[in-house]
Amino acid sequence: MIVVASWLEQSMTRGILTSRYPKEAASDDEVPPTGRPPLPVGGPAPGPRARDSCPVGAISDTEVDQGKCIRCARCVAAGLTFTGPVEAATRSRSDLMRLSDGPAPSPGSPPPLASLGRSLHVFLVDVGSCNACNLEVLALANPYYDAQRLGIFFTNSPRHADVLLVVGVPTPEMVEPLRRAYEALPGPKAVVAVGACPISGGAFAGVRDLAPSLEGIVPVDVFLPGCPPPPVAILDALLKLNGRDRAARGGR
Repeated sequence: MIVVASWLEQSMTRGILTSRYPKEAASDDEVPPTGRPPLPVGGPAPGPRARDSCPVGAISDTEVDQGKCIRCARCVAAGLTFTGPVEAATRSRSDLMRLSDGPAPSPGSPPPLASLGRSLHVFLVDVGSCNACNLEVLALANPYYDAQRLGIFFTNSPRHADVLLVVGVPTPEMVEPLRRAYEALPGPKAVVAVGACPISGGAFAGVRDLAPSLEGIVPVDVFLPGCPPPPVAILDALLKLNGRDRAARGGR
C-alpha cells in the first residue's frame, strides 16, 4: 500500500524554501519568459519589422523604449528576444530607452532612502490597474520571496510608509487620492512606478481622460518596466532606494 505524504510531512522533509535573491542572481524559474526586457537578436538596432510589430509604439528603428513595452511578444517574430537584465529598474525615465543588455546606469546622486538603513515600509496604491502588477507585488509577502527578511514591510497607511509603490495607469478618480497619499508620507520618501502603466500608460496610452504617466502627478524615484514585472524585479526596484540592490553590491 502506497501512503501519500501529507503536506506537513512534505514540508518537514523539504524544509523552508525561500528565494536566495538578492544574495544570488535570480534563477530561470523565478523569471518568466517575458519577465526580462526585449533586445534585438544579434544586431545593434531593432529595425522596421520590429517597429511595425509593436502595438504600443515602444520600438523604433534604433531603440526600444522599455517603459512602453507591454511584453506582448509580437516582436519576437521580427528579431527580438526577451533576454535583457531582470534588474531593469532605473532612477531615470530616459535610461529605459536603451538597447544595452547590462545593468542600468548608476546615477550620480545617492539612493533617495539611503539614510533609512536596511528598513523600508511600503504603501501600495492602485490607481487603475488590471491587477497583474498587484499580484506580483503581493507575492513578495509569501514565504518564498519573504520580503521581510530584507527589511521590507507593507503598511496600511501612507503615514507609516517610506515608499509609495504605484501600479496602474492614473485614472481621474485616483489622481487626487494619489497626491494626498504622497503628501501623507513622512520624509524622506520615495515613489516607485511599477510596470508600463504608471510609466507611460502601457496598453492604455492615449486613452481619453487617463493621465499619460505618473510623473506629472507625483515625483518618481524609480521606474520599473514590465507588464507585469516579476517579483524579483520589484525587489530590485525597492532595494535600489537604499542602495542594497545587486548592482550596488557588485552582484553579491
